[in-house]
Amino acid sequence: MTNPKMSIVMPVYNVQDYVAEAIQSVLAQTFTDFELIIVDDGGQDGSMEIVHSFYDERIRIVTQANRGLAGARNSGIAAARAPYIALLDSDDRWHPEKLRLHYVHLEADKSIGVSFSGSRMIDQVGNELAVAMRPKLTGIRPQDILRRNPVGNGSAAVLRRSAIDAAMFTHPEESWRKCWFDESFRQSEDIELWVRLSAAHGVRFEGIAGELTEYRIVGGALSANIVKQYLSWTEMLDKAMRYAPDLVAKHGVAARAYQLRYLARRAVQLGNAELAADLFAQAVRLEPRMLVAEPRKSATTAGAVVAAKVLGPQRFRAISQHYLKQAAA
Repeated sequence: MTNPKMSIVMPVYNVQDYVAEAIQSVLAQTFTDFELIIVDDGGQDGSMEIVHSFYDERIRIVTQANRGLAGARNSGIAAARAPYIALLDSDDRWHPEKLRLHYVHLEADKSIGVSFSGSRMIDQVGNELAVAMRPKLTGIRPQDILRRNPVGNGSAAVLRRSAIDAAMFTHPEESWRKCWFDESFRQSEDIELWVRLSAAHGVRFEGIAGELTEYRIVGGALSANIVKQYLSWTEMLDKAMRYAPDLVAKHGVAARAYQLRYLARRAVQLGNAELAADLFAQAVRLEPRMLVAEPRKSATTAGAVVAAKVLGPQRFRAISQHYLKQAAA
């Protein structure tokens, strides 16, 4: 296949428990005119042995020393041959109709640079959770992306190559490499690119209906990195200040508050009630108007924090899906 209509970029690094499901979800797509670029990012487990067990002429493998998620995505995008690029993290899965629906969306309106959809969360073993991401889909402005990140996760976006190339830059230390994602970020690399595309390059974002991505929540990894996630998000905001100072000046405080509230919900999900309470309190202090602007989500987040503290982690986990479903709605 020399000219596929869609290139799928899938970084692989120590995901042997999940990568087969991710590949199977690609091969099960009803839209079949694609190439799957699997980027071997130098892991040490059996992931690549599993990858090599799949035979399909549409699969291509790019091998490199470890560069992290942003670097692996950059290598995959650089190797891509199609006008549209879909990103899939190798611990997530897709609905069989995802590529077809995004292809129709992007073909129908050439002004759209990034197409995305909602996501359903799954647990570590692939069971569907009650929580879903149902973001704003239309009328997306730079402040919407900065404040709420409607794309939601890296496996939800399908990109028009000509649009994202506006944000392409040369790697600061390796001049022969082109980058789209900033490789200095080991977290928040998604939102960093989305804000830069929208605020600095005028790329248009629009979503389509449906929860077409299954986004896996791996508890231990998220629990260990929740503070790092906030710090990397802050670095994104600092970078955005350099190219979009008016945007950050006007919306930066609210964006920080919404990020803290989001992380509070994630801390609740992990049973870390003390951290959740601290994050939510910081969010309300920064942007008390969120209690009025989004009373349901704020109230259910607060209720989940209190319940987690009163019940304790084990008992709360048994009933937490109700709270988290309401908070995510």
